[in-house]
Amino acid sequence: MTSRVRRVLPRWTLALGLCACLAASACADTDSVPRPVALDRVAPDRELPDKPAPAEAPGQAARAAAPDEAATRRERAAVTAAAKKWGLASVPIAAPAPPATRPALRSGPGVALHGDLPAVVHRVPTQDRIVFLTIDDGAEKDPDFARMTRELRVPFSAFVSGYLARSDWGYFRRLHEQGVAVNNHTVSHPDLRKLGYQGQRNEICRQQDELTREIGSTPRLFRPPYGEFDENTLHAAQSCGIVAFPLWNQEAFPDRMEYRYDHVFKPGDIILTHFRGPGEWKGDMTEMLRRVIDTVTRQGFALARLDDYL
Repeated sequence: MTSRVRRVLPRWTLALGLCACLAASACADTDSVPRPVALDRVAPDRELPDKPAPAEAPGQAARAAAPDEAATRRERAAVTAAAKKWGLASVPIAAPAPPATRPALRSGPGVALHGDLPAVVHRVPTQDRIVFLTIDDGAEKDPDFARMTRELRVPFSAFVSGYLARSDWGYFRRLHEQGVAVNNHTVSHPDLRKLGYQGQRNEICRQQDELTREIGSTPRLFRPPYGEFDENTLHAAQSCGIVAFPLWNQEAFPDRMEYRYDHVFKPGDIILTHFRGPGEWKGDMTEMLRRVIDTVTRQGFALARLDDYL
């Protein structure tokens, strides 16, 4: 009996090894680009497939993982329902977890370094299929837009000017409470190149102080009005605690997307739009956001939070 077991075991070992190799090959051939999920093909309880518990840990480890998986399923079901409510073409793609620490910036495509002065960034260095939504100024304070971003879990960063935001700082405090970083866009939105160093420093540092007082957080990021700056701007911003100038590659409107270069997104692209309404646009902020999300999703990208990367 013992000799028979010895003869059979190697055959079973070989068979199991072949099965493992075939499974690994199948996984390696899987397309890694995320696909948009059409709303008419999604049921909330099928958004994330069930995963069998690992055979080697059916007890405590599996029970510990279950609440996290259940929470993820509930989160995706909520986003799926919100996507239908707000009229999206498909469910937004979920962004990967942000890096544990912000990546170091080096000169290259999309990033310009000027010694130890703040980096100027058009495109965030990343291989992930993510892009970043940024919203400037602060004139329009649309409650439907705030509700839409909250229900869809849309990450974005705001760059506000004090003279526009001042009429309702509470609106931006509420955005901050839902995870939006409220960054610096000067006090009065001038063309900074027309000011000397001290004038520029006054515009940037006063806005830092106002944001710290009103929002409770001091910005690290600064966007110069119109995207215009000079060497004085870099020095003045650094003296106020700024570490980077994020610019942009695309601009979003309710009725269109405008591209500076290619007519497609690339990983790390930064999208610009504004807190504006029908008085200046052909539509409102919810229509603008719908266009952004649908365009980003159709191209196989997810929206991520800029402040997690810069």
